[in-house]
Amino acid sequence: MPASRSLDWYLSLLTVREIRRYIARSSAIMLAVFVGLVYALISMSEGGMLVLAPLRGGYQILLVTGSGTGYQSWNYPGLLVLAPWGIVELPLFGTVAMLFVTVCVALGMTAAALLVVRLVLRRSSAAVAPTSLGALTGLTPAMIALLALGACCSTTAAATAGVGVIALVSGTTTANLLVNDWFLGLFQMVIVWVALIAQEALLISYGDLFGVRTSGSRRSAPESSLVPRQVPVNRWSLAATGARIALLVGGLTWLLSVAAAWTTVAPGTATVPQWTDWIVVHAVPSGAAIVLALFPASIGRALSSAGRRGLRGVLRLALAVGGLLLLAGAPAGLASAGLVGWGNELLGVGGIHSGWGSVVPPSTAVPALLFTWGLQFALLGGTSVALAVRPRWVDSLTAWSAGRPGGNPAAPSTDAGATPSGY
Repeated sequence: MPASRSLDWYLSLLTVREIRRYIARSSAIMLAVFVGLVYALISMSEGGMLVLAPLRGGYQILLVTGSGTGYQSWNYPGLLVLAPWGIVELPLFGTVAMLFVTVCVALGMTAAALLVVRLVLRRSSAAVAPTSLGALTGLTPAMIALLALGACCSTTAAATAGVGVIALVSGTTTANLLVNDWFLGLFQMVIVWVALIAQEALLISYGDLFGVRTSGSRRSAPESSLVPRQVPVNRWSLAATGARIALLVGGLTWLLSVAAAWTTVAPGTATVPQWTDWIVVHAVPSGAAIVLALFPASIGRALSSAGRRGLRGVLRLALAVGGLLLLAGAPAGLASAGLVGWGNELLGVGGIHSGWGSVVPPSTAVPALLFTWGLQFALLGGTSVALAVRPRWVDSLTAWSAGRPGGNPAAPSTDAGATPSGY
């Protein structure tokens, strides 16, 4: 695929068009519907939206317009259905989030099941690695959705174990998330959607391996000529895969922590340092990490190509400033106003006076500090500075993804992380 992609290509990726076409061509639409219904019923039951119990009387449908106190306004208007067999509660945002996650899980798991079937039928050793990877990626939306099963659907999801994990990676508290349960729905939707996009990218890149015709496949070649490409699995490809997973996890959770901050600070009342923190320290490094994890070749070309030097300079300057603030922190006055970096939290944990710019982290638990300092501050900050100073180092990551240390990442051979189509 050429370096300059059309808007239609990006729209296709964001709407997982190839996965939907693949399921339709495989006559597996009813399987996707069945998977979605099962997940929706389990999610509603766990979240308290569906309560099965014998009730007297007939069917009643009540429109609930508010709580009367303004509490959790995002759940209204909602529907309350009373039936002889139980109660169905449908809060507005919780229902939208549950439906979105359900669709993503249904598409991901159905595509994964189809890939597993192809793996068994083809029995090609060359196709085993990418097919298994594609199947695992298809199961990822389901595994992530199970992390907070039902939490996006109800205001009574206190028993959901995954809420504590989400609070840890978002830099907030479990109690705050249970009060502001809209963030749980947002978290699930974003994470599951990105996991589905990753599966879409794999399906496009390795469609030839499975005999699956996609927009990235060699459409002009007959089925018999689609020879599986050798995908080396060695320490280099494994290291690149691990690095890209770390970048994706760190970038997504760091970006979502901005929304978590909005549960305590209304965006309309935020100060200039707080907005600077959200945009420069959070959005810029996390956005670069996500793009680098999914499309390393694309970001390398964007930051080092000869064209559009002005835009390239602005991007590299933003990456440098964001990375340095994320690593070193901000002066005392800005830190106390909400512009916080790793250096500020290190001073805070060390018990240094706030006059030196120290800021105590939201959680001082060891797992929270290891995750935040490792996958967010250190990894994202270092990556942003590296992209700003020497963007061509991305070529090393794409070569590692292909299992070729120091090789040419643009070579037309198998590239598990950055195929000729730019992944």
